[in-house]
Amino acid sequence: MLRVAEMIRHKLAEMLTRGEIHDDVLASHVVTIPEVRISPDLKIATAYVMPLGGKDTETVLKALEKHRKFIRAEIAHTLNLKYAPDIRFREDETFEEVSRIDALLYSDKVRRDVEKK
Repeated sequence: MLRVAEMIRHKLAEMLTRGEIHDDVLASHVVTIPEVRISPDLKIATAYVMPLGGKDTETVLKALEKHRKFIRAEIAHTLNLKYAPDIRFREDETFEEVSRIDALLYSDKVRRDVEKK
């Protein structure tokens, strides 16, 4: 499962880098795919997407959804699986979670407890 998910991630990143998906929104944004998760039966792949700077996430997700069939066909052609997985695009919330945890760690309450000796 991990190998297939990583192959899908690489193919998506390659398609976005080379401009194989012809869309004005995607052409004007630098999009990263930090993670792809796939279901145990290999039929559903969830790609977590983040535009550089975290701006216009909704428009990028809509553009990717619009070209979902093309992306699925390209991935199926590349991976040579029995079934091509259905691709779903979600916003990557990892950076927000890291920021939230950093804010908690650097809060006065936590700093006061850590600095006690």
